[in-house]
Amino acid sequence: MSAPVYYMNARSESPQTSLVVKMLTVFEAAGLDTLITPGDVVAIKVHCGEWNNTAYLRPVYARALADKVKSLGGRPFVCDTTTLTYQPFSSRSTELDLLVTAERNGYTSAALGCPFIVADGFLGTSDYRVDIPEGYILKEAYIAQAIAAADVLIALTHFKGHPMGVIGGAIKNLGIGAQSKRGKHNVHLGGHPKYSIGNSAVFHPENCRGKQEPGWEILEDCCPYNLFTVTEDSILWEREKCTSCLGCVGVMGPRGIFEFPELNFAAVDAAIADACLGAIKAVGRDKVGFINLAIDVSPRCDCVNFADMPITPNLGVFASRDPVAIDKACVDMARKAQGIPGSLAEEMEVHHPGEKKFELCSALVHGLSEEAQINTGALIGLGSKDYELIEVPPDDPAKHRFPPDPRPSRKRFAEKFAKFMTFPYDRYEGKGFLREEEVDVERVKHGNGQVEHTPETEEVVGDD
Repeated sequence: MSAPVYYMNARSESPQTSLVVKMLTVFEAAGLDTLITPGDVVAIKVHCGEWNNTAYLRPVYARALADKVKSLGGRPFVCDTTTLTYQPFSSRSTELDLLVTAERNGYTSAALGCPFIVADGFLGTSDYRVDIPEGYILKEAYIAQAIAAADVLIALTHFKGHPMGVIGGAIKNLGIGAQSKRGKHNVHLGGHPKYSIGNSAVFHPENCRGKQEPGWEILEDCCPYNLFTVTEDSILWEREKCTSCLGCVGVMGPRGIFEFPELNFAAVDAAIADACLGAIKAVGRDKVGFINLAIDVSPRCDCVNFADMPITPNLGVFASRDPVAIDKACVDMARKAQGIPGSLAEEMEVHHPGEKKFELCSALVHGLSEEAQINTGALIGLGSKDYELIEVPPDDPAKHRFPPDPRPSRKRFAEKFAKFMTFPYDRYEGKGFLREEEVDVERVKHGNGQVEHTPETEEVVGDD
């Protein structure tokens, strides 16, 4: 059977077609409201964005969803999890760092109308182990405790690219984002006899000049497990202890000290789907829903501390109970879209409709597939690649008026404006303000910096 994916496009021309309202509309159309019964604790899993990233979802989406959950009798919290130290200067690797970064990005309890929680604790060791015997490569997952303890889980996802996963959608939001730090080490295959960084990376110590290497200290400092030692003329690596935390990727790769094979990254893509299934099993398959906002479709994930311009136009808002189907629908729509001029899609020459955009724009190594997570998810029973895209009509605008006071203006303001007059009717014979009676509006319509010559004088018309 085809899995239903409910969809509204990215255009907005009225209050009921704003992206916030469209998110709530597809939420109801997909029946995600029926997941929640009064008293349920509802985890809203987001990516709060790395320090100085600007592509992440604005907090208003999570706030509107939290308000909706409260109206249904649920008790919402918005959450993210600590990260691996996947770069030397990470900004979300501890609860303290993540909270500081989240607040800077607008994810505060005041803005959200509910608590913002670091779901896996101070260092990422607060978790819940789940068996996944049906997993393609992983046979267990470590789910952030607060997510596993929730009665309902809503994955509120910014759909975009990802350097390892190639796409960052619903599957990645739970397959990496709902895992504790232990779970992330598991997904990135630390310690795996074949697919770990420690066992698959090609090590070139001959390309390191030791302490003659400019900035050599970072070669040691990039590893939180202290596995690199720079000698006078080379570098040593205790590779058998490597955890695949990825802190060295951006340091060793550009210097030619490491070659990161496609083998590791491709295995990780499959593991992401396994771990997503683990998160769903921890909460309950009938208690998890997915919303993808395919807007600001940046080539890299929100976990990098920058954001390139989008590679496609905004694609729309999607909702489903099936993470495989919803990600497949987003990938298909991105593939059909015209790439944005001047973006990385155009630079990589994959901007034409019908071309795979994420494999060249997002993947850190060549050969990765933008459908690996999706294909693995279909194989392990996570969801279906066959989907029915159901376009949802706009909602009743009356439901989305200003909630604190939905009354029309006369009922709200007539008495107050009579008491505290905002327009000075008593001045200038009721006209209120001192202004020119008439001006030549045509003169200022078409300012091109041209010089207008008159017999008496010369005037610059247009831009100063």
